[in-house]
Amino acid sequence: MKKIIIAALLTLNGFIYLVACNKDNDPANPVATDSTLTAFEKESLAFMREEEKLAYDVYTMMYSQWGLIQFNNISRSESNHMNAVKTLLDRYGLADPAGGNAAGVFTNSRLQELFNQLIEEGNRSSTSSLMAGAAIEEIDIRDLKEQLQQTRHSAIILVYENLMRGSRNHLRAFVGTLKAAGVNYTPQYLTQQEFDAIINSDMETGGRRSQ
Repeated sequence: MKKIIIAALLTLNGFIYLVACNKDNDPANPVATDSTLTAFEKESLAFMREEEKLAYDVYTMMYSQWGLIQFNNISRSESNHMNAVKTLLDRYGLADPAGGNAAGVFTNSRLQELFNQLIEEGNRSSTSSLMAGAAIEEIDIRDLKEQLQQTRHSAIILVYENLMRGSRNHLRAFVGTLKAAGVNYTPQYLTQQEFDAIINSDMETGGRRSQ
């Protein structure tokens, strides 16, 4: 099965790297135009900073474990996502919850537990690692939707929308690779309708940028 998945990755990797991980899909350097954040927005930025770190840490570890190039490519995109949220934290003078934390270490206990669970799953097999990757992107999309419902600052909205665009592309990439290897992925955190709408649509390009 591992050989089949690696073959599928080699076939899909060129397209995935150019589209799913294109720098134009990553958040731009945001410009904050508002002066005061709500308590929710402050907590939201701290949470999303660590959630993006979770994705990055899992993908880099899975690349080391299985050598699947897709994890290497998408982890580069996740690094950009982390930096975009860090830029907002800095501009608003907020503490970075991920500052100084080693790979796999999180301030948020919920994310620490999730990380441990995903690493355990991903270490079982190369197939399981790809399924863990798809689950991460589902979680990102779900959480970003929830954060956007109560976010009012335009700079934060801009970054979150671009993060979600990238997560949709990454979900398509993981699920497409599994499908090419003969593995059907069932959504765990999105509704079937939400999942189908993403998977059955094309890769997205051209994330919005602030002026």
